[in-house]
Amino acid sequence: MRRNNRNLSSRVALGGIVAALCIVIMFLTGVLPALYIAAPMAAGLLMIILVEEVSIGWAWLTYLAVSLLSLIVTFDKEAALMFILFFGYYPMLRLYFERMRAKALKMICKYAVFNLFLVLDYLATVYVFGLPTFEDTGAVMMVLLVIAFNLVFYFYDRVLSRMDWFYHQVFVKKVLIRHRS
Repeated sequence: MRRNNRNLSSRVALGGIVAALCIVIMFLTGVLPALYIAAPMAAGLLMIILVEEVSIGWAWLTYLAVSLLSLIVTFDKEAALMFILFFGYYPMLRLYFERMRAKALKMICKYAVFNLFLVLDYLATVYVFGLPTFEDTGAVMMVLLVIAFNLVFYFYDRVLSRMDWFYHQVFVKKVLIRHRS
């Protein structure tokens, strides 16, 4: 019984630490507004720690907690929206996509989810937050932005695929094992 309580305590503590780090990263968007895209991406990357060390369920719970807190404490609500609508849960959702055998279907699903996020983010930004659109510059600017964001997503997905390797080969083996010795 004591072992289970200790295990539960360590899971809760790790979830709290990851949530706090995510909130700090999201809070940085108020200090450096240029981080409004990079901060939700970085905060989402931290969810990998919970998936690897605890479980995907704990990662989803932490995502929900960070989502609610980021709406309250972050200055840049668009960054919070980006975390909520995509970057916070995509590292966990990606694990389900990676189980698909058909590579083409896997890529279609990933890009479909990402482009749905782009549409939802655009609609929320314009109609909920009342920010200006690119109507003055025309459809060409919208197409260029969609292409640019899809390119950013491609690199983000590549970073996520390398994070598992980095976490196990560098962080766990070289940092944690040295620290425990």
